[in-house]
Amino acid sequence: MIFHPPTLYVGFVAFTIPYAFAMAALISKQLGDIWIRTTRRWTIFAWLFLGFGNLLGANWAYVELGWGGYWAWDPVENASFMPWLTGTAFLHSVMIQEKKDMLKIWNVTLIALTFVLTIFGTFITRSGLISSVHSFGQSTVGVYFGVFLVLVIIFSTYMIISRASLLKSKNELDSLLSREASFMFNNLILVGAAFAVLWGTMFPMISEAVRGQKITVGPPFFNQVMIPIGLLLLLLTGICPLIAWRKASWINTRKNFVAPFAITLLGAIALFAVGVREPLPMISFTICLFVGATIGMEIIRGGLARASGGKESLFMAFINLFWRNKRRYGGYVIHIGVILVFIGFTGAWYNQETEKTVFPGDKIEIKDYVLTYYKNERSQPKKTLEETVATLLVEKNGEKIGYVFPERNVHYMVNVRGDLVPQPTSEVAIRTTYKEDLYVIFASLNEDGSATFKVHVNPLVKWLWLGGLIIGLGCILAMWPDKRERKRFEARHFAPGAAKA
Repeated sequence: MIFHPPTLYVGFVAFTIPYAFAMAALISKQLGDIWIRTTRRWTIFAWLFLGFGNLLGANWAYVELGWGGYWAWDPVENASFMPWLTGTAFLHSVMIQEKKDMLKIWNVTLIALTFVLTIFGTFITRSGLISSVHSFGQSTVGVYFGVFLVLVIIFSTYMIISRASLLKSKNELDSLLSREASFMFNNLILVGAAFAVLWGTMFPMISEAVRGQKITVGPPFFNQVMIPIGLLLLLLTGICPLIAWRKASWINTRKNFVAPFAITLLGAIALFAVGVREPLPMISFTICLFVGATIGMEIIRGGLARASGGKESLFMAFINLFWRNKRRYGGYVIHIGVILVFIGFTGAWYNQETEKTVFPGDKIEIKDYVLTYYKNERSQPKKTLEETVATLLVEKNGEKIGYVFPERNVHYMVNVRGDLVPQPTSEVAIRTTYKEDLYVIFASLNEDGSATFKVHVNPLVKWLWLGGLIIGLGCILAMWPDKRERKRFEARHFAPGAAKA
């Protein structure tokens, strides 16, 4: 919790930099790709911190709040997720402008939309217009943010429309079977996902304004809409590297797909053999295999090509492959992290939970675990805090694997009359492995001496946190300074001697 709010805040604020450069490019009519190249690292920096802020919030909710999950599609969670989606679209879209001088108007629109969504997220948090565990009470601060939001939208829209004639692309899309087309589909899906989240978030306010009745949109709506969108985006992550720029031939495309498809097919058969039979998890895991195979083949092909010259060992060839192509292979590392995140998400399909009231000596059974409740110990380290720690023995498949110690604590807060008001909280106990988490919540301590526990078995959650770390490593690699890239940039945009000056 110490890191979640400031990390999220840095992500919101850092998107000001690429937005400011985009508006400066529109004002000065310097609408080439210099503003994109200048702010590329700032954009990755903002995207990384915004993503990390969301992930840290998810981890905090999972470890501390004690409801068994890490994402609830809360309006304020959505408010920080939407600019991350449009920022992702922008990071992919700018590559087309750099390489093909296309999508100029789309890129300035995307970065303007991302900045608007960061202000919008702050506005709905501070305005009191929505009901959320994260939102602050209604205050005049929300009014100022609302006015600023409207001014930003008007200003950005005016600048883009007034420069529309200068934002026309010099090149056009040559073929639907091209990497440019796959990036465009990726962009449209990301923006569509952001719109779906926006619609679900704002629907209670819209329904109240139109019908006078606030209709809440819960997680089932978001899951139903976002799961297929997420899987389609993941699939495109694997398809894009296999398609050539400009215009790919069917023969070469089929050839590029053979090895990843064969690996995916074998992996799908293995998944079926180990018991993955439900359609949705099977589709998700299979797509993860396909994307992983695609990235793996690209890395292996690049490393072997470097090593074939005989000047480098195979090990150094792979090291130099990443170091000399930081941007490209940093992106591949990020995509590997995304695969692991999706594996973590897919594990939620197999979540199991039970709730039981037990006396000392009683057992709680869930999946292949047996938990025996032994005792609880109560202490009061200070006047305003009372702690109760339960002890449960954990057995799995008949073998003792250790103890868990969930807590049920009561914090006494002083109200305006000076009375102590009890506020109970839970400290969950988690035994985590790469296969699954055993998640134990001390729900209540009852007057008759019994205790109520909620026990969850959450598969593959650890892969979510691991995927986030790998995404961070990929971002650091992609942002790392590159002398050759700087020299190419200076040669392209500055006269001899001007860059040095």
